[in-house]
This record gives sequence, C-alpha cells and structure tokens, in this order.
Amino acid sequence: MFTSLSRDASVQEKLGHYQETLKIIQHLIAEEMDWITILSTVCCELHQRFEYFHWTGFYRVVQPALMKAGPYQDGHGCLTIPFHRGVCGAAATAEKTQLVKDVNAITDHIACSSTTQSEIVVPVFNKNNDVIAVLDIDSDYPAAFDRTDQDQLETLAKMLKEKAPNLPD
Repeated sequence: MFTSLSRDASVQEKLGHYQETLKIIQHLIAEEMDWITILSTVCCELHQRFEYFHWTGFYRVVQPALMKAGPYQDGHGCLTIPFHRGVCGAAATAEKTQLVKDVNAITDHIACSSTTQSEIVVPVFNKNNDVIAVLDIDSDYPAAFDRTDQDQLETLAKMLKEKAPNLPD
C-alpha cells in the first residue's frame, strides 16, 4: 500500500516520493506498447499518489495545433484545446513547461473547473521531437507546484518519449 504525498511535504520527502512513483510507473509500462494504456496508467499513478493533484490528465495532439482530452482522472476536463488557447496550448506551442502559481492571474486560462487555483503543464515529445501531448495537472490549492514537481514531471515526460507514437497525419 502506498501513501499519498501531501503538499506540505519537505523537498526531500517530495523528491523521494517522486522517485518511487517514477520507478513504479516505469515498471508498469515497461512492456506496454499501447499509448492510451500507458497514459491511463500514468494518470492513475500520479493522481493517487499526490493528494494535491486534483485533476490529472493528458491532452493528446490529434491534428495540427489541436488537442483532445484523455485519459484523465477526476471531473470532466475541457474536451478540445487548440494550441492558441490556455496554459495547455501555451505549453504545446512554446514546447516548454508552464508552471502557474495562480491561474486567476492568467488572462486566457481555460477554467474547466472553478476550484482550480494552480496548474502545471508539461509537454510530451515523441522520438521526432514533436509535441505529441501535454500532461496537465491542476490543484485546488494556490501555488501547489514548485521546481521539484517541474523537474520530476519533466523526467517522466522524457521517460514517455521512448513510447510516444508519431503524430497523426
């Protein structure tokens, strides 16, 4: 049985918890080739293991400059996000992690849930270095994410790169 990490954990506790979580994910997906199954497994593990992750999911690139929701954990997400909208779109367009301590300060934030206060979005690349998806994690706590979250989730994205498919035509 595992424990869910609270947001007030020390940096050392958080880093150790991430390292354990990433090892578990790596083991679970080692032999898996189905992309949706891989993303589902990642969502489940992250969402269950971090108590401050209130919405955990992927937006997959389904055509040029357009992403669709899923898989994800918690309430409904926005179903479609173009690259030119919101924090997810910014992460996909800039090909760079977006760490938002206060979503209310972002003018084009897409509010899929009125309770979301902070967000981190990490682009996921394939072997051709195309953005294939973004990992979007929302929290109902302000400033819930920090540099440790960013570094570890970017490590996870690099792990996923080896399994990521090519972009759809």
